[in-house]
Amino acid sequence: MPEADHSKPAAAPRPTVLSLNINSKSALYAAFMPLLRNGGIFVPTTRHYALGDEVFMLLSLMDDPAKLPIAGTVVWITPAGAQNNKAQGIGVHFKNDEAGVEARRRIEGLLGGVMQSGRPTHTI
Repeated sequence: MPEADHSKPAAAPRPTVLSLNINSKSALYAAFMPLLRNGGIFVPTTRHYALGDEVFMLLSLMDDPAKLPIAGTVVWITPAGAQNNKAQGIGVHFKNDEAGVEARRRIEGLLGGVMQSGRPTHTI
Protein backbone atom coordinates (compact mmCIF):
# COMPACT_ATOMS: atom_id res chain seq x y z
CA MET A 1 0.00 0.00 0.00
CA PRO A 2 1.26 3.49 -0.78
CA GLU A 3 2.05 5.68 2.20
CA ALA A 4 -0.06 8.77 2.80
CA ASP A 5 1.72 12.08 2.34
CA HIS A 6 1.56 13.80 5.72
CA SER A 7 3.84 16.69 4.79
CA LYS A 8 2.48 20.19 5.13
CA PRO A 9 1.69 22.09 1.94
CA ALA A 10 4.41 24.51 0.94
CA ALA A 11 3.76 27.90 2.47
CA ALA A 12 3.54 30.82 0.10
CA PRO A 13 6.73 32.84 0.16
CA ARG A 14 6.56 35.82 2.47
CA PRO A 15 6.49 39.20 0.77
CA THR A 16 9.76 41.08 0.59
CA VAL A 17 10.04 44.06 2.94
CA LEU A 18 11.30 47.25 1.32
CA SER A 19 12.11 50.56 2.92
CA LEU A 20 11.76 53.81 0.99
CA ASN A 21 12.54 57.29 2.29
CA ILE A 22 11.35 60.18 0.15
CA ASN A 23 12.74 63.52 1.26
CA SER A 24 11.46 66.01 -1.32
CA LYS A 25 8.40 66.82 -3.42
CA SER A 26 10.39 66.36 -6.62
CA ALA A 27 11.48 62.86 -5.54
CA LEU A 28 7.89 62.02 -4.54
CA TYR A 29 6.56 63.30 -7.87
CA ALA A 30 9.11 61.18 -9.76
CA ALA A 31 8.24 58.04 -7.76
CA PHE A 32 4.43 58.29 -7.47
CA MET A 33 2.35 56.26 -9.96
CA PRO A 34 -1.07 58.00 -9.96
CA LEU A 35 -2.32 56.19 -13.06
CA LEU A 36 -2.65 52.92 -11.14
CA ARG A 37 -6.16 52.32 -9.79
CA ASN A 38 -5.06 52.34 -6.14
CA GLY A 39 -1.95 54.44 -6.69
CA GLY A 40 1.56 53.13 -6.47
CA ILE A 41 5.17 54.06 -6.09
CA PHE A 42 8.47 53.37 -7.81
CA VAL A 43 11.08 51.80 -5.55
CA PRO A 44 14.72 51.93 -6.70
CA THR A 45 16.28 48.51 -6.15
CA THR A 46 18.84 46.21 -7.72
CA ARG A 47 17.09 43.13 -6.35
CA HIS A 48 15.34 40.89 -8.90
CA TYR A 49 11.53 40.86 -8.89
CA ALA A 50 8.92 39.45 -11.23
CA LEU A 51 5.62 41.02 -12.20
CA GLY A 52 2.98 39.95 -9.70
CA ASP A 53 5.40 39.53 -6.78
CA GLU A 54 3.89 40.61 -3.46
CA VAL A 55 5.94 43.15 -1.52
CA PHE A 56 5.57 45.02 1.75
CA MET A 57 7.10 48.43 2.24
CA LEU A 58 7.72 50.96 4.94
CA LEU A 59 7.38 54.36 3.30
CA SER A 60 8.71 57.55 4.89
CA LEU A 61 7.43 60.80 3.41
CA MET A 62 9.31 64.08 3.82
CA ASP A 63 9.57 65.26 7.43
CA ASP A 64 6.93 62.88 8.81
CA PRO A 65 8.61 60.54 11.33
CA ALA A 66 5.83 57.94 10.92
CA LYS A 67 6.46 55.18 8.41
CA LEU A 68 3.50 54.05 6.31
CA PRO A 69 3.27 50.23 6.18
CA ILE A 70 1.97 49.36 2.70
CA ALA A 71 1.39 46.04 0.96
CA GLY A 72 1.46 45.92 -2.81
CA THR A 73 2.14 44.05 -6.01
CA VAL A 74 4.99 44.55 -8.49
CA VAL A 75 3.45 45.93 -11.70
CA TRP A 76 6.45 47.65 -13.30
CA ILE A 77 10.09 46.70 -13.71
CA THR A 78 12.85 48.99 -14.92
CA PRO A 79 15.90 46.81 -15.59
CA ALA A 80 19.52 47.86 -15.20
CA GLY A 81 20.73 49.83 -18.22
CA ALA A 82 17.25 51.06 -19.20
CA GLN A 83 16.91 53.75 -21.86
CA ASN A 84 17.31 57.42 -20.94
CA ASN A 85 19.28 56.50 -17.81
CA LYS A 86 16.08 55.55 -15.93
CA ALA A 87 16.73 54.30 -12.40
CA GLN A 88 16.63 50.52 -11.94
CA GLY A 89 13.75 49.40 -9.76
CA ILE A 90 10.13 48.31 -9.48
CA GLY A 91 6.73 49.94 -9.50
CA VAL A 92 4.49 48.74 -6.68
CA HIS A 93 0.69 48.98 -6.98
CA PHE A 94 -0.83 49.69 -3.56
CA LYS A 95 -3.37 47.18 -2.25
CA ASN A 96 -6.96 48.41 -2.07
CA ASP A 97 -6.93 48.36 1.73
CA GLU A 98 -6.86 50.98 4.46
CA ALA A 99 -3.06 51.39 4.30
CA GLY A 100 -3.02 51.71 0.51
CA VAL A 101 -5.85 54.25 0.51
CA GLU A 102 -4.12 56.27 3.25
CA ALA A 103 -0.79 56.21 1.39
CA ARG A 104 -2.40 57.50 -1.82
CA ARG A 105 -4.29 60.21 0.11
CA ARG A 106 -1.12 61.37 1.90
CA ILE A 107 0.96 61.40 -1.30
CA GLU A 108 -1.67 63.29 -3.30
CA GLY A 109 -2.01 65.78 -0.42
CA LEU A 110 1.73 66.42 -0.39
CA LEU A 111 1.94 66.78 -4.16
CA GLY A 112 -1.16 68.97 -4.61
CA GLY A 113 -1.04 70.82 -7.94
CA VAL A 114 2.37 69.37 -8.85
CA MET A 115 0.54 66.20 -9.99
CA GLN A 116 -0.60 68.05 -13.15
CA SER A 117 3.01 68.61 -14.20
CA GLY A 118 4.26 67.10 -17.44
CA ARG A 119 7.73 66.41 -16.05
CA PRO A 120 9.06 62.90 -16.62
CA THR A 121 8.92 60.39 -13.78
CA HIS A 122 10.75 57.14 -13.04
CA THR A 123 8.12 55.17 -14.93
CA ILE A 124 6.47 57.29 -17.63
